[in-house]
Formats: sequence, structure tokens, C-alpha cells
Amino acid sequence: MTKEEEQLRKKSSIQIKNKKASFDYFFVDTFTAGIVLTGTEIKSIRLGKASLVDSFCYINNGEIWVKGMNISPYFYGSFTNHESKRDRKLLLTKREINKLQESSKLPGFTIVPTLVFIDGNGRAKIDIALARGKKEFDKRQTMKEKEDRRQIDRVIKHF
Repeated sequence: MTKEEEQLRKKSSIQIKNKKASFDYFFVDTFTAGIVLTGTEIKSIRLGKASLVDSFCYINNGEIWVKGMNISPYFYGSFTNHESKRDRKLLLTKREINKLQESSKLPGFTIVPTLVFIDGNGRAKIDIALARGKKEFDKRQTMKEKEDRRQIDRVIKHF
């Protein structure tokens, strides 16, 4: 990812994060993919009406799909409104899909969506990560580090 892409991502007003994923998994490798959406789905995402909680990615017939991603129905939509929890196709290169498929076959690895954002051209993109599950003691360590950072920030702010 180039610095320009990172800056565009930071400027994007819509950033829907999967906070639970970073708590439950170690991210080994990340990819940015496009999402195949209908008209009312992109309108709902632009309003910030989406959730990545309990969603995951799977590979079927050489295509990668995200399952469990919730995009709320568009308020002003009519009979053309979309299903909120349908499977959505992701757009990656064949090389990236093959790499993900080989790596996700290893025990303990999975593919999880981490972030949905709108790029500079107005298109919805999704960051997915090849992730390895954390053990219970890893989660406790993460919580301890987070609490330590909060305490340090409080002390610095106080002075």
C-alpha cells in the first residue's frame, strides 16, 4: 500500500471497523478488495449503516466471498431494496486469491474482514486479513497492554 492510498483512506469519512477481529486474531497479511454491491447497498454504506461483526470470508470456485456482513436496508429504498445479510463477492486478483486459499488451509488460520471504507473515487472497498486465532492468554495480554496505554495517556495528559 502506498502512502497516497493510506492518506486517502484516512481522509475517508466512512470507516466501518471490525474491532472484535483485532481482539480475537493476529493479522498475518492484509489485502484490499473491492465489493460487488447493488445501488441501495452502497447508499447504506455511505450513510455508515453497515457492520462487520461475526463476518468472515470464504473461497468458493476460485472466488472469494464475505458472509455475515450486515448492510442495513436503505431507508428511502423501494421494492428494489437489498437483503441485509446476503453473501457478497469480493474482487481480488487470481494470485491473491490463490495465496489466501493456500494459507487459509493451514490449521488455525482464517480470513476475516477488518475495515470497510469509501476510496477516493467513491467506491466501497474492504480490507481483509489472513488471521491466526489468539489463545486466551494472548487476549489477556492484549487487554493488559491496552489498559497500560490508557494509563500512560492519562498521566501524559495530566502534566
